[in-house]
Amino acid sequence: MTGFSALVLAGSRGGEDPVAAYGGAAHKALIRLGGETLLARVVGALRAAGGGRVAVISSHAEVRAEAMRLGAEVLDEAAGPSLSVKAGAEALGTPLVVTTADHALLQPEWVTRFLADTPEGADVTVLVAARATVEAAAPETKRTWLKLADGDWSGCNLFYLANDRALSVIDLWRRVEAERKRPWKMAQILGPAMLLRYLLRRLSLADAARRLGVLAGVRAAIVPTPYGLASVDVDKPADLDLVRSLVER
Repeated sequence: MTGFSALVLAGSRGGEDPVAAYGGAAHKALIRLGGETLLARVVGALRAAGGGRVAVISSHAEVRAEAMRLGAEVLDEAAGPSLSVKAGAEALGTPLVVTTADHALLQPEWVTRFLADTPEGADVTVLVAARATVEAAAPETKRTWLKLADGDWSGCNLFYLANDRALSVIDLWRRVEAERKRPWKMAQILGPAMLLRYLLRRLSLADAARRLGVLAGVRAAIVPTPYGLASVDVDKPADLDLVRSLVER
């Protein structure tokens, strides 16, 4: 698929970012890896995958300057990732691929495979990787696992909004992002019956997607990826050490 727009989230959570400090940069997106900033690597991968318009959303002056140097559009950051995505979708339109500036290892083929595997008729899709796939690619990584009936899964920081209907997922996203490090809390948002199924490990990936779609009023799908490294972002100093070692190899 070509001609989609792409949005890169490069916001700030306030205060000093320990990862940026560890990486010797003013912002995590400006950490250099393999001779490029993380932001440059992400923007380059999106363009190589067929992204026609690429925008970076950030309030950080140096990140905005780097985005302009890369020829990307620059948008103002909103209050949190979900509202930033909404602002980006309103500015760029759909279809829209969304990712983050700390997706340091992002490859064009991950994006193109994700889009190819998105079910026809889906309004919004989310990329995930199975634990076995992740650990085979990066045994050293420490992820937050969503434990379901059909295995343990990790998010891959890649989202696809196929059309304007997908924007109705933003309110649900705001609730989920507040609990992103507590998978059982995320499951609780699905409702008591789904929470019980999650705790008993009877909730499957497809069940979770259907329930999320119902709650948001969209057709949602969760897409597994064969690329284990797609789940590796730079959330903590140990992640930066890992991606540096992987790039050096």
